[in-house]
Order: sequence, then C-alpha cells, then structure tokens
Amino acid sequence: MRVVGGRRKSIAFFITFSACLVALAVALNVGWIFINWRQVALLIFGIIFFVAIIAGLVLNTTFLVREIRRNEQQDSFLNAVTHELKTPLASIRLYLETLQTREVDADKRREFYDIMLADSNRLLHTVEQVLRAGQIGHRKQPLNALPIDLGEMVRGCIDLARTRYHLPVNAFQYVESVNGEGHSVVIGDEDELRAAVLNLLDNAVKYSSREVRITVEIAASDAKYVTVRIIDQGVGIPSKELKRVFRRFYRVPGQTMQRVKGTGLGLFIVQSVVKKHGGRVLAESAGEGRGSTFTIQLPGARKR
Repeated sequence: MRVVGGRRKSIAFFITFSACLVALAVALNVGWIFINWRQVALLIFGIIFFVAIIAGLVLNTTFLVREIRRNEQQDSFLNAVTHELKTPLASIRLYLETLQTREVDADKRREFYDIMLADSNRLLHTVEQVLRAGQIGHRKQPLNALPIDLGEMVRGCIDLARTRYHLPVNAFQYVESVNGEGHSVVIGDEDELRAAVLNLLDNAVKYSSREVRITVEIAASDAKYVTVRIIDQGVGIPSKELKRVFRRFYRVPGQTMQRVKGTGLGLFIVQSVVKKHGGRVLAESAGEGRGSTFTIQLPGARKR
C-alpha cells in the first residue's frame, strides 16, 4: 500500500511539474511574441519552438504516468504469483510434516493426499499460466493446426472445471445449437484452445456468487464461425473496464474483485490465443453484481 501511495504521489508531482512548465512556457512565449511582433521570422521560429516544448512536455508526462502504472501492475502480478506459489507449497509442506510426525488413519491419509494433489494442480496451473504468457509475449509459435470438435472439447473443459472446484452437476448448463454434423469443427491447436476455454470457466467460477450458476452455449448456425459463450451470474464488470480486462497483468480494481486471487494473465492469454486462431473474444456485462458474458468466435473449419 505504501508503494502504491508513493507512486500516486509521484504521478501527482510530475503532472503538477509539467503543468507549471507549460504555464511558464506559455507566459514566456506570449511575452516574447508581444515584444518582437515585428520580427516575422523570429515569430514563426518561436511558435514552432513553443509547440515543440509543449508536445515534449505532454509526451514526457504521458510516458511517466504509463510507466508508473505499468510498474504498479507488475508489482501486483509479482505479489499475486508469490501468493499463488507460496500458499499451496506451505499447505503441502504442512500435510507432509503431519504425515511424517504422526500416525494418521487411512481415511485421513487419503484426505491429505487429495488436498496435496489439489494444491499441486494449483501450482502447476500457475506455472503454466506464466510460461504460456511468456511464450505469447516474446515470440509467435506456429500453430499445431488440426481439426477440433469444439463442442466435444468444451464439454470436456466443463467436466474438468466441475471436478477441479468440486461443483454439482447443475452448476453448469450446456446448450448446443449446431446445424448439422461437423459444423462445430474448427482448425487449431487443441492445447491452446482448451487453455483459453478453461481460463474463462475458471474466471466464471471464481467470480460467481455463493451458488455457482454458469451457462455455456456453443452455436454454429452457418459454416463461417463457431461461437462459444460463457455466462455467469457473478460480480459483473463495470462498463469502463470491459476493454481493459484483456490487458496483460490487468485486474479490475475494487474490493470485491481483489478478494479473488489471480495473476492477471488469464484473459490476456484467452485473447492472444483466439486472435492467433483468427477469431475474436468479447466481454459483456450489465454492471457490477449483474454477471458477465464472454464470447469466443472462431472461424469454422468449412470456411477453409
């Protein structure tokens, strides 16, 4: 909190400093113009110089503000990743020490193993997110493009999310609207597309209310596009944040949002994967407390 407060003070200082410089530059140049109004050549030079100074100050201030905000986001990301790595590691160590130092009955031992396995999966998921985001950010890898039945893959992702979060069967409602066999087939990398869908399902579960109710729709009314829509009844997203949620490291501000731990990479990965496959992803929400809808559109295989 102190670091964030210090950076906000830095932003205020640089903005105030730049505003003072702009005011001083305006006063000097206006005075100079009035004194030397007969010297046309110098007047033109002064105007050009004045515009250059103002433009430089504006660009400098914009750059500083962006860098400070970017550093804040990276610090938040590091804190989140540290938490996501440290918490399951501490949990696994605690259960291992318990198993090592105490006699535990078979049922309790099985429960400990299940918890440690879940914590290991959480660790693996965090590491995979960071590695995948790094690969996307630094270099473009060629697609391992194969025909994929998107409907079948989405159903598998739903089953995995239900198992991962120990949810009842009715937590997810799956609706498929496909005209004809093969219309939900796309060409792409199955691992990457599965990661994108799982990220959206994870977010829908994490940001849901106490009772998880998620609708997953897949539609392919023609041969051009296959659409996957994930609708939750959770905390929602303010309208001004809808275009920002896909940025790297970005997390929607607010007490409700910050209670859910995360790295700020999930939606960035989703957008990067979908764009790589020639599609697009959209975020919609009626506002805070009114749920969210994320839509993926991918070119159908028959288009190609």
